[in-house]
Amino acid sequence: MNKFFFFFISLILILSCEQDVKDANLIINKSIEVSGGNLFKNATIAFDFRDRHYKAIRNNWKFQLERTFKDSLNVIQDVLDNKGFKRFVNDTLVHVPDSMAVKYTASVNSVHYFSVLPFGLNDKAVNKISLGNFKIKGNNYHKIKVTFNEEGGGEDFDDVFIYWVNAETFKVDYLAYSYAESDGVGLRFREAYNERFINGIRLVDYNNYKPKDKNTFLENLDAVFEEGKLELLSKIELENISVQINTVE
Repeated sequence: MNKFFFFFISLILILSCEQDVKDANLIINKSIEVSGGNLFKNATIAFDFRDRHYKAIRNNWKFQLERTFKDSLNVIQDVLDNKGFKRFVNDTLVHVPDSMAVKYTASVNSVHYFSVLPFGLNDKAVNKISLGNFKIKGNNYHKIKVTFNEEGGGEDFDDVFIYWVNAETFKVDYLAYSYAESDGVGLRFREAYNERFINGIRLVDYNNYKPKDKNTFLENLDAVFEEGKLELLSKIELENISVQINTVE
């Protein structure tokens, strides 16, 4: 009797988890669709962010992510594509130690990743599950948790993200994530604003917050935001944006 009971409960939990995963995938699919959908796959998107110029060229499975900036003497261009990472100094390819290439890769990819969210959340390394429905500022949201597989998940594969997808518009209005710090785990909460559609692709800026209490849990950041207990750290603003939809090769 006890064995049957535990088997029955386990089956219910498995089926419930499978449904939560299915729901999360449907919600994210809809969110990607309303934010630009397949246009992301064949677009060139360029913008300035914090004195650096970024450019992403995507053509189906091919991609090239760039970052260009100046130091006191040189023009530096970092390029990340399907083949890996390269750095150019004054248009000359230079050798970069593997340890630094990993860091530069993560840095370049991070900015491009955030700029086109929720595009990218259907990558093979991404795992999604629905945490249910919640309210922020009186609006209903689907709360989606995202984790990454180690294989294909990048240097920061153990980061955890949560997305709040508006139940009416299916746009991502808020997101939060945890990341490793030298003394523990850091948390960030971002509030989208300044939405604009350029050639059919949605781009936003963010208010970037951190919790005042270091003991805050990632999953509770929406409630903490509602209580006004987050500290505004910075604004994530994309400037001089251009979007070009490419011809499919």
